[in-house]
Amino acid sequence: MRHILAVAVAVTLMATVVSAQERSRTQSAAVPSTDDALDGEKLFGTLCGFCHQGGGRVAGRGPKLAGTDRPDEYLLNRIRVGKEGAMPAYGRAFSETQLRALIAYIRSLKDDQ
Repeated sequence: MRHILAVAVAVTLMATVVSAQERSRTQSAAVPSTDDALDGEKLFGTLCGFCHQGGGRVAGRGPKLAGTDRPDEYLLNRIRVGKEGAMPAYGRAFSETQLRALIAYIRSLKDDQ
């Protein structure tokens, strides 16, 4: 049962990534606003928030990210290549600018708990 749930979550996440990539391609003719292109919180909410609950402030399916002491390169690598059985790889889902916006958002989270 756990395996079926994991596969269902993986398929859902992959479909979301593909959909986001297709939207990105169709919108590439239009010039995106700087706020939309660099809004790490919006990006986080779109793909990461499913597992990192409370905008990354609370542990859910994924760990709490607020107050993390992991270096930026570790976080970037984890987003790019994932962790087998725990986190899918999003290496091609985000541009380098978007990855940096995600890291900036994670760093902005206050560790209130």
